[in-house]
Amino acid sequence: MHEYMSRVRVWGLTCPGFREEISRARRWTHDVLTGHPQADDVALIVSELGTNALLYTASGTDVGVFHVALALSNHVIAISVTDAGNADTAPTITYANEDALRGRGLDMIRTLAHGVTIHNNGQGHTVTAELLTARFTGCAW
Repeated sequence: MHEYMSRVRVWGLTCPGFREEISRARRWTHDVLTGHPQADDVALIVSELGTNALLYTASGTDVGVFHVALALSNHVIAISVTDAGNADTAPTITYANEDALRGRGLDMIRTLAHGVTIHNNGQGHTVTAELLTARFTGCAW
């Protein structure tokens, strides 16, 4: 392989700010990762992060959007969702008590992923979850 070549593959999807777009993003994720043993976990993460973008930011307005990016290498799947900003607070991993009706999503993602980062891009936030791939852990895909 040439030193400037990479085996990393990257896909992107921009979704309008409508709730039905969450199921489209989830289906798109499954299509991209057809046959991958972690496709369900990745689709769940996309669904949770997309829902958070719609509920808590300008992404959920009539003119809002959210962006999904998937990057797949031999070692890692990186899932990023970028919101449209204008939120009162930044995304934060919290530990909700058992009576709470909300607040478990990012904690759940942290449990599934090997790393979660939250970046303020000046207009909104990008949340990225990274999962070690099955190939890296000894399984073939």
